[in-house]
Amino acid sequence: MTTGLSDETSSGDNKVNIVVIGGGIIGCTTAYYLSRHPRYSPETHSVILIEKTRLAGGASGKAGGLLAQWAYPASIVPLSYSLHAELAAEHDGRRSWGYRSIRCGKITAQSREQSATSGIAPLSRLLQQLATWVPLGKVKELTKDAGNITEASIPEDLDWFRQECIEKYEDIAPEQGTAQVHPYQFTLMMAKLAAEKGVKILFGAVEEIVYATSEASAVLDTQSMRKVHSVRYVDRRSTARAESISADFVVIAAGPWTPQLFPSVPMNALRAHSVTIKPSRLTSAYCLFTEIRRRVTSPAYSFPGASPSDEFESTVCPEIYSRPNNEVYIAGSGDDRVPLPASTDEVEVDREACQLIEEALVNISDELRLGTITGRRACYLPTVDLPSGNPLVGPTWIEGLLLATGHSCWGIHNAPATGKLISELVFDGRPMSADISTLDPRLVI
Repeated sequence: MTTGLSDETSSGDNKVNIVVIGGGIIGCTTAYYLSRHPRYSPETHSVILIEKTRLAGGASGKAGGLLAQWAYPASIVPLSYSLHAELAAEHDGRRSWGYRSIRCGKITAQSREQSATSGIAPLSRLLQQLATWVPLGKVKELTKDAGNITEASIPEDLDWFRQECIEKYEDIAPEQGTAQVHPYQFTLMMAKLAAEKGVKILFGAVEEIVYATSEASAVLDTQSMRKVHSVRYVDRRSTARAESISADFVVIAAGPWTPQLFPSVPMNALRAHSVTIKPSRLTSAYCLFTEIRRRVTSPAYSFPGASPSDEFESTVCPEIYSRPNNEVYIAGSGDDRVPLPASTDEVEVDREACQLIEEALVNISDELRLGTITGRRACYLPTVDLPSGNPLVGPTWIEGLLLATGHSCWGIHNAPATGKLISELVFDGRPMSADISTLDPRLVI
């Protein structure tokens, strides 16, 4: 099957039309690299990015922004880490989206003070939240090799934690690189830079990808005989009937909403909550994976048979990222209690899930306790329902249809590599910068 451009490939307007669906970090970065490919020309190519609600409205605008050489999948992580550095150098990423190196460690701590609960509903709700605390998986690869984590003394500049609460500090992969970006700022800048090169950004709901019979295919399987023809969408500013955009290539980068457009993709949506705090003073640059044990005390009237001395010890594992704009980002657990809504605008924030994050920190950091909460957020991570957990990056059995989705908790890190590789698939017909055979969507759909 031919994947890339040929001299004969063009739409009715004599341009090669490339449509990217999804205005998150994957879609915007893909648009950026399509507009930077050596064969791209706005005179002969049309790149259109379609977003249903707003750019970075989902996880791309609510994630932590960690970049790590020990992320997964290994096939694209090194490439993406290098591309992040190149983008920052070329476009002043330090100023534009908070790019910087950051020390990464793991803290084991004990909250020395007890948290009291009152009433049956709050206590039962708290216990339910604790019982369903699902880590977001960023230390998945590190735990396979204990040698990657080295116990060390508490760093002197990690002075925004109460020292008496810290039981152990460990450096994570000290020989490998760790950096960070502000995901929302990065995504918007990728879109802006793409638009400056001629990419058109539309806001509307894609109703359908229209297919035609592929003349190039000689196989009997009906799906393999199809090719993309056009994309039908309804402009957000209008209630008129759907408009049709001719397409030679369609890239689905719709995150957890991908199955709405391509139902055969095996994908789940994991909801994640986060809180941002402006600390009482500037904090040093750390990304911290934590394991915090805390005691919850129940008043006697909270449930039958309880006494004032009844205690429940729980362990929570928030991820804490200090940002250069005097903000600290804290990620909580994942859950699947609420199904994926129709769009990013309809994502519900569970106030009690955010409260659990906040309560885990107030007794171990005075700077966070005395700080100002600037945001409580929720988003859905696209997780591929496969043992590997790898994203799907590459062509499908439908000519001209490519997937760039399923990046789970590492979408921010892997966005540049994904975008660059998709641009190579479109313009060169094959990935040039990395071997992504294990990410091929045709293996699972």
